[in-house]
Amino acid sequence: MDDSRTSASITTELLIDGFGRIAEGVPEVVAGLSTEQLLWRPDPEANHIAWLVWHLSRQQDEQLAGLGHVRSAWRSGDWAARFDLPYDPEAHGYGMSAAEVGAFAVPDPAHLVGYHESVHEVTLTVLRGLGADDYGTVIDRSWDPPVTVSVRIVSVLDDAAKHLGQAQYVRGMVLRRS
Repeated sequence: MDDSRTSASITTELLIDGFGRIAEGVPEVVAGLSTEQLLWRPDPEANHIAWLVWHLSRQQDEQLAGLGHVRSAWRSGDWAARFDLPYDPEAHGYGMSAAEVGAFAVPDPAHLVGYHESVHEVTLTVLRGLGADDYGTVIDRSWDPPVTVSVRIVSVLDDAAKHLGQAQYVRGMVLRRS
């Protein structure tokens, strides 16, 4: 192993790889599906692919942009206007009811992929800007133990991976019912 690499640079490389897997998975889960297929729900309480992809992107976007003190892609890329959702522009999906998920519409499936690509660029900017001292910085003392930058990033990655897996599962259901 190259001794010139620091633990912070290795950590950054691993996080970039993890978020890169999400960025690769988003286009794959959306590819070839119609708007109707993207909005199909296994039951009235379930999330559909479009909402899952939007939500995993929104939570990643807001949380990483906040950590890096940069503007989110949602704000800087006019994505709120492009999606034109029936929600508050600040909404990111956390705590939404089944009815709110059902109200989600996607005017163009390419928006899901394009938005996530923009989010991934924000993510890379933030991760590449972190120094060794940043990872241990406490950002939320309301938890025991307090949440550090590194814990928050792993939490965001974990959430994105879970929602991508859910979207992949629903995609399989959509394709089998066709």
